[in-house]
Amino acid sequence: MSWLRALKETARSGLTVERRRLDPVVAARAALGLALVMGFSLAVFGPAVAASSAFGAFQAAIATFQRSWRPRPTLALASGASLAVSTFLGYLVGSEEILFLALLVLWTFLSGLAWAAGPTAGMIASSNVAIMLVTVTLPTSVATAAGHAVMIFAGGVVQAGLVVLLPVRHWGAQRDALADALAAEADYARRLRHDPVAPFDPLPLMTARSAASVTPGQARRRPAELHGARGLAERIRPVLASLADPAVGVPEEGPARARVQELLGAAGTVLDAAAHAIRHGEPVILPAPAVATLHSPDTLSILHGPPRRAAIRLTALLGDVVDTADPRTETSGHGATPRERPTLVRLTPIVVAKARAELRRDSPILRHAIRVSSVTAAGYLLGTVLPLGHGYWAPMASVMVMRPDFSQTYARSVARFGGTLVGVTLATAVVQSAHPGVYLSAGLAVVCAFAMYLFIRTGYAASQVFVAAYVVFLLGMEGAGVGQTVRDRVTLTLLGGVLAMLAYAVYPAWETPRLRGRLADWLTSVGGYGAVVIARYADPIGPGSPDVREALLNTREARIAWQEAVERATHEPVRHRGLSHAATEQADHALAEFGRVAMLMEAHLPEPGAPPVPAAATLAESLRRATERGAKDVRERRAPGWDELRETVDAWSGDAPDHFLLHKGAVLLLEALDEVTTALTDSTRARAR
Repeated sequence: MSWLRALKETARSGLTVERRRLDPVVAARAALGLALVMGFSLAVFGPAVAASSAFGAFQAAIATFQRSWRPRPTLALASGASLAVSTFLGYLVGSEEILFLALLVLWTFLSGLAWAAGPTAGMIASSNVAIMLVTVTLPTSVATAAGHAVMIFAGGVVQAGLVVLLPVRHWGAQRDALADALAAEADYARRLRHDPVAPFDPLPLMTARSAASVTPGQARRRPAELHGARGLAERIRPVLASLADPAVGVPEEGPARARVQELLGAAGTVLDAAAHAIRHGEPVILPAPAVATLHSPDTLSILHGPPRRAAIRLTALLGDVVDTADPRTETSGHGATPRERPTLVRLTPIVVAKARAELRRDSPILRHAIRVSSVTAAGYLLGTVLPLGHGYWAPMASVMVMRPDFSQTYARSVARFGGTLVGVTLATAVVQSAHPGVYLSAGLAVVCAFAMYLFIRTGYAASQVFVAAYVVFLLGMEGAGVGQTVRDRVTLTLLGGVLAMLAYAVYPAWETPRLRGRLADWLTSVGGYGAVVIARYADPIGPGSPDVREALLNTREARIAWQEAVERATHEPVRHRGLSHAATEQADHALAEFGRVAMLMEAHLPEPGAPPVPAAATLAESLRRATERGAKDVRERRAPGWDELRETVDAWSGDAPDHFLLHKGAVLLLEALDEVTTALTDSTRARAR
């Protein structure tokens, strides 16, 4: 993609306003916390302290809107505390230009590394640096700075307290994640009626798994209906696939196929009902026709063999889902043990270890940390030299828009400039025409904050309109921002955005050259999953095998990492370097098919005590070695070969293993790997031309 087209696409993305569900009650609660803190500070300490405390409450509320599975009060407290520390340390060295610049570079570099712990930590750290650039200009002494820091932290405490005292849709994020996973399963079941080999995106299941990780305190308070349903949904998926796939035994036409389509439709209806109940905390209401279809005695006479076993298992699993999803359930009843999420204190060494792991030359996180710290220092120096006043707007804009990947950085730069232009223009016009007093300016700031919280999920450009206006009214409350013209503010914001965009162009971290590595990781993990599944046929221990489960999760993580990398690379202005768009799509389809076949084989794993299939051990080991070597070939830009695996499968041609799916599954796995080779071979030839 050319630079011109990349800039056009990212600009369009940044200025897009999405239609999302608004949460006015949550926005009002956040604005109430801001109003309480600001009003108290104004009445007791005056405008300067009120401005600092308002920034603390404002940022703490933003932290609670982030996509995180941690308790919202914890996020608010962490945001308030970290911003208080940043502000106090910044003021201590603020009088010494060199010392403050050194602290700013260090703090910004660490905020860049914080992205290694996830987007929530990265966002909070980046926002703290940006807001610190404003708040350090407000105090007049060390004692006053300490007071400002205390009030900033108090803003976080107030927001955390309101979340506890005024809960809105408690456990809403976790409910949505689990409901989305069940809804995705329902959609998958309906698509299988028309396309027996339809693909399935594992992202909803992975998101639900992440949401299921809880702290010890959360585990004691988690609603009963959030126990167990996710695990059941994951067990249902291979059963749905095996019931629909003709390769497992149901003909493509006839009474058996018609009955399977009815069962799949009924399964989709039941899963949707469970998803609705979990999302809203209501009892499960099942439509009578779906229940009648699942429990029809005709099913056992129409279906035979593996399809019949799959139908029986599907009905049992759906019954478990309904029992688990009902909020009247007193206990999980399914042996569900929540995965423990470490507390913030226990998380600290984990975050430090992740950040240290990123200190390597090829790390995109390290490149981001270097970029953002360099740009912030340059923006601060330029803002100080330029005769515009309030020079912190340039580095503040840079910190807030810069992200580890190209698309987000450029899209947010355009969105921030556009939003700032509109917001500052409108707010400054109000200030200069109406000349609001201290309390009216404070009220207007709260209104702008409410609007920002309300539209925070609709797009960065929309929220920036109200953020820019909020800052104008807040500083105007103290008399610090009224004299600065729209031109000066917009110029500095534009400067910060341009610096951020130039930094990525000069020192990029492109995803495109790493696509082969991501594909190799997925090939290794999916090959390992297939090998573990096949090995269970040689040593039957039942479908609940822990190593099969672990291999499946590794495969899902690798697939999602590949898909995210492809999405980021799509908009990068990088010349083709090894994988064409067609090769990417073909390889993606081939490995997805490989994973689907392995999942079908998992759905029919022999029960404990079943006769072993010794030949499966040889196939499993051959598959593992072949995919590991193939992954190495992919990384080294060679087309992988599967000769050893082909010999193993061909050796069964005259005496196939005594299992209805094992030999057929092995052939399908080999065909999927051959398709990977074809995709990469065609890409290499196109590149050679």
